[in-house]
Parts: sequence; structure tokens; C-alpha cells
Amino acid sequence: MPKYCPECGGTLKFDRINRMFICASCGAMFSREELDEIYEERKYRDEKEDEREAYLKWWLSKEKE
Repeated sequence: MPKYCPECGGTLKFDRINRMFICASCGAMFSREELDEIYEERKYRDEKEDEREAYLKWWLSKEKE
């Protein structure tokens, strides 16, 4: 279950009537599918960033040799 709002980082609460997650801080509303999509996209972006950082570290270490 998601715990933090992707918009502001606030706490998400589940509204059983609307079947939506609502941020206690900014009031943004998300369905479970929307949150899954947002978190998957961020995970992919983070993985790509890690790959770029590893490549840059490798590249800079090669120049010192």
C-alpha cells in the first residue's frame, strides 16, 4: 500500500467510499492504478539514473589511469 503522496510527500489515506487514495496535506486524489503507474515510472527513472551514475564513475576512473 502506498504511504506517501507523489505530489507533495504527504500521508495518503484510503477513502473506501470513492475507492481513492487522498493526500492529507494537498488533497490530491489517486486511484490504485494511477499510484502504481507513477511509482513504476519513478522506479524506472531511478534505475536509469543509477546506470548513468555508474557509467560516469567508470568513465572518470578510466581517465585517471
